[in-house]
Amino acid sequence: MLMLNTALENLHITRKTLADEIGISRSAVSAICNHGNWPASRDRKELQQRIAELLQERGASALTLASLFDPAPNDQEGNAASPKENDMLLRKQPLYPATKRHFQLFTDPFGELTDAAQVYDTPDVRYVRAALAQTINSERFIAVVGESGAGKSTLRRDLLDRINREALPITVIEPYVLGLEDNDKKGKTLKASDIAAAIIRTVDPQARICQTAEARYAQLHRVLRESRRAGNRHILIIEEAHGLSIPTLKHLKRFYELEDGFNRLLSIVLIGQTELSQKLAENRSDVREVVQRIEMITLEPLDNNLEGYLAHRLTSAGKQLTDVVDPAAIDALRAKLTVPSRDRAGRSISLLYPLAIGNQLIAAMNMAADIGAPTVTADIVKAV
Repeated sequence: MLMLNTALENLHITRKTLADEIGISRSAVSAICNHGNWPASRDRKELQQRIAELLQERGASALTLASLFDPAPNDQEGNAASPKENDMLLRKQPLYPATKRHFQLFTDPFGELTDAAQVYDTPDVRYVRAALAQTINSERFIAVVGESGAGKSTLRRDLLDRINREALPITVIEPYVLGLEDNDKKGKTLKASDIAAAIIRTVDPQARICQTAEARYAQLHRVLRESRRAGNRHILIIEEAHGLSIPTLKHLKRFYELEDGFNRLLSIVLIGQTELSQKLAENRSDVREVVQRIEMITLEPLDNNLEGYLAHRLTSAGKQLTDVVDPAAIDALRAKLTVPSRDRAGRSISLLYPLAIGNQLIAAMNMAADIGAPTVTADIVKAV
């Protein structure tokens, strides 16, 4: 069975839909998904391109697209080839004590950030920080989108840190998203009434939340209005927003339109993976009211900023880049986290996001320490 089967399930695309879109029979799609058997009457590369393009339009992530036609990890059909893309993104890597001693480090340079100064400013990051900062002084409706490990949550923490550090009169509402899914079969949907309750509970902890929908929304408007007149602003931040249902996304537009005269009462910041941008695509008529009001900001990979990012993180740990990483290893790292695209344009897919970069380099540093190499070399990067 191919990884394509899992991708179709995650994106809620049926095999019949795929068959209709690419112009082959449903049984042929089943043969591809289950056994990797491609129709002899069609060009295999062309079919792969069409499938990848369809899934990309439906919100498939870069890593998903890179491994669509590889065997699933639990495939028992005896495929000898091991899909390199499945191993491309390492799981969380610890920096071993022996590695710290070897490189004379006293902290993990790629660990959790503890200070705003540790955030590396790329043009993308600067723009996101500026957009989020504007929610401090005016009401905005923003979606920050990026691959897993792109740094979205770091920028959310950066905003909260500034609010706390400067003791700003801003109330931040963050509904719990544990188990959040866009349908109740896979998890729990976050409904407009849940968001209203979270806002009321945060802005006025002593309030008794009304039970009927009409009374609750009237209470919400009243609570926000009174707080705004007292000089406070309010920011609703929803993490994992790609798990929001379409009805809830539509309702958020009405939350954003709550006002007191010319004053809007609520900024909204959605933080999610690439599926969110597909749910809010311009060609979706069911969310056009939201699309016309929300600013979509995408965090791109660190392709052209890789060396600067590595130098910044190592400097934060008290080391120079050349003390730890050989220059050739940087190119090897870039190559390892870039895979050929299967689209017609032949574009590459970059996985150069902070989390993936950190895991790869820590694994390479551990190996360098283990073999006694003074720095991480290109060969070591290729070996991990």
